[in-house]
Amino acid sequence: MTQLARSTVLVTGANGGLGTHFVHQALERGATKVYAAARNPREWGDERVVPLRLDVTDAASVAEAARVATDVSVVVNNAGAATGASVLGDLDDSRALFETNFWGALEVANAFTPALRQSRGTLLNVLSVLSWLGIGDAYSATKAALWSATNTQRLRLAGDGVHVAALHLGYADTPMTQHLDVAKIDPADVVRTAYDGIEAGEHEILADDVSRQVKQGLAGPLEALYPQLAGARS
Repeated sequence: MTQLARSTVLVTGANGGLGTHFVHQALERGATKVYAAARNPREWGDERVVPLRLDVTDAASVAEAARVATDVSVVVNNAGAATGASVLGDLDDSRALFETNFWGALEVANAFTPALRQSRGTLLNVLSVLSWLGIGDAYSATKAALWSATNTQRLRLAGDGVHVAALHLGYADTPMTQHLDVAKIDPADVVRTAYDGIEAGEHEILADDVSRQVKQGLAGPLEALYPQLAGARS
């Protein structure tokens, strides 16, 4: 099992609401170095934090980051977007969202797999409760696809000693959700749960009650997850 103490961590989307907590809490748990990767990296005022340019939609950018950060033992695949794209109608926006949330996440995972094999480390894919619920439209589709790919990564890399974990959460109180009038969880709690799960060797980390309830509901009738379907054709 991967321990954060004395580890080297890379966080994509490090400037965002969850990303910032992933950086700070890794240091609090004793990480010796954190690569704070972002499309537009910033200074952190801490010599243990290494700003790193990484645009998940740019394969050359990802490859260059992997060339620099060869010493990572934990990769937090956190970068993502929510644009309101739909799987119905014009699909250009949906394709663009998949470039970030799905293909970009796979690009990062593949680029850093050699380092994780060397360190026998951990890949954490930040997913969502919407991996299991289609109410998020194209966003849900991207997270569902990444959930499936995460299972494949887990199986393919287990023999190499690489731990692949998925983090599922409901709405966290971050800039990405600031326009939503819904109950939100503290991003600090989400990240604390994620790191606890990594250190415990968990494969699927459920950050809140909503994620736990929805996962349990997957075994039930579809109408229980989607009450909108009840009587829809009557």
